[in-house]
Amino acid sequence: MDIGIDKIGFYVPKDYIDIVELAKRRDVDPNKFTIGIGQDKQAVPLPHQDAVTMGASSADSILTDEDKKDLGMLIVGTESSVDESKSTAAFLMDLLDLPEDIRAYEIKQACYGATAGLQTAYDFVSLNPDKKVLVIATDIARYGIKTPGEVTQGAGSVAMLISQNPRVLKLNHESVYMTKNVGDFWRPTFSKTAFARGKFSNEIYVEFFQTLWAKFQKKYDATADDFSTMLFHIPYTKMGTKALRTLEGKVSDEKYAELTEHYQNSIKFSRDVGNLYTGSLYLGLLSYLVNGAKANENVLMFSYGSGAVGELFSAKIQPGFEQVIDKQALIDMLNNRQKITIDDYEKIYQIEYKNDTIVDPSTVSDKFYLSEIKENERIYKKMK
Repeated sequence: MDIGIDKIGFYVPKDYIDIVELAKRRDVDPNKFTIGIGQDKQAVPLPHQDAVTMGASSADSILTDEDKKDLGMLIVGTESSVDESKSTAAFLMDLLDLPEDIRAYEIKQACYGATAGLQTAYDFVSLNPDKKVLVIATDIARYGIKTPGEVTQGAGSVAMLISQNPRVLKLNHESVYMTKNVGDFWRPTFSKTAFARGKFSNEIYVEFFQTLWAKFQKKYDATADDFSTMLFHIPYTKMGTKALRTLEGKVSDEKYAELTEHYQNSIKFSRDVGNLYTGSLYLGLLSYLVNGAKANENVLMFSYGSGAVGELFSAKIQPGFEQVIDKQALIDMLNNRQKITIDDYEKIYQIEYKNDTIVDPSTVSDKFYLSEIKENERIYKKMK
């Protein structure tokens, strides 16, 4: 039975800042951000937007009533959860009008959460071939104003519908994975911003890729020539480049040039959005599907979540995938956003909704939004 991604959707907030303008405000050479980090724009969520509203928006872009009837499970991968007890998935049940006879829960393991959900979905569909699973990656990456990580912030959500006979990407059921207790990145429950050892995190990321690639080659008797594309977790686009460069000199010049060219196609969306945490790998997949993928390509996907868990798995792009993805709608979503000033961005960043907050609907342009906080409970609504 073939199982994989049958549909994939994306949502990004409508506001963004220009990375060159951010660099100038921080008295940094713009090339350090645009070339050294590899970013051009950064999505800025408004106060009434969070992991719940963005997750609802990405899923709403692909779900039909028929899909909802066939759902057996909803999994949300996020490290931006709004509640320490209630899952993001539970909030989404009403917003998306989902049937109650499904399993719905949240997975947290830094940026690996959505991949854990994807692999769980594979197992569920293999046992329940008449059912589908909705996997959502939704996050807001926050490091703080004037911090070293500020340039790698971002926000957005990717939703994937997993089923048998997938029309976008077939999972080959080939994977290797590893877990280590590593202190490269963390966010304590008292903090809304993350803490990281940046250089160390980069080193662990590359180490995980090298270790897993060696294991994958041995386990499946594979070589780089078996894949036309390698997709990476990309919290910032130069991070994936660091892992890809470990293959230079170990594969033919032609293969390395091909992998590099395809990698550039996979990071186009991320350069304009920023860090999606759990969704970063899958935004890279979507970017590649829109910007150069071909049917029947075998791709290798590297998922990494600090702390740390890594997984390397293979998949195959399906014939006709172009008919499933609304390429123009995705491009329009990115192109039709509004650039805001660094001053406005800093003001938005400092806004914190507390108990008894009520949001004025006239200030909301999105379908899903945080409506109020009453008795410390977050209440969401959708525009009619």
